[in-house]
Amino acid sequence: MAELGVNRNGGYADKRVQYDAPGAVSELSAAMKWLWRKEGVPEVVVCIGTDRSTGDALGPLVGSNLIGARIHPIRVLGTLDDPVHAANLTEMIRAYPAILSSRVLAVDASLGKLSDVGSITASFGPLRPGAGVNKQLPPLGRYHLTGTVNVGGFMEFFVLQNTRLNLVMKMASCISEAFVHSLGLG
Repeated sequence: MAELGVNRNGGYADKRVQYDAPGAVSELSAAMKWLWRKEGVPEVVVCIGTDRSTGDALGPLVGSNLIGARIHPIRVLGTLDDPVHAANLTEMIRAYPAILSSRVLAVDASLGKLSDVGSITASFGPLRPGAGVNKQLPPLGRYHLTGTVNVGGFMEFFVLQNTRLNLVMKMASCISEAFVHSLGLG
């Protein structure tokens, strides 16, 4: 069973899984179960991103997959039909103020090193949406999942626009399937 370790600072280390590795869904599901044991099963999943940018569509794809999986009573915000993104995140938090005191799992795409592309990271603590493209948005979540969809460091908006949809869809599928399995539903 995959476990998140404890880092040198006494905090919990992230668990990273390559989406296409053998057993990736099981390994990511085990990491999520570990998060749930420490903090409880999420009450809300907020999937951040937009389908107007291929690389940033990871969150809405995961959200749409989870809606289709019928994971009630867990509420899912951020889908292809109704995305949560930089322009409406603050408004969404105002519309659902209980979100700030709920067990929220935040899901978002990220940019990173070439060797990390395709990896999904499960972490404790709030997600800082938009950090990879220098946006100042409110942190969100008791824990979060990020998927490294492309290389960061230069012309981030262009890189996100030119990310392969195939990669993003496969990563979204892995995350969604692992989440359903982590709840014992799959």
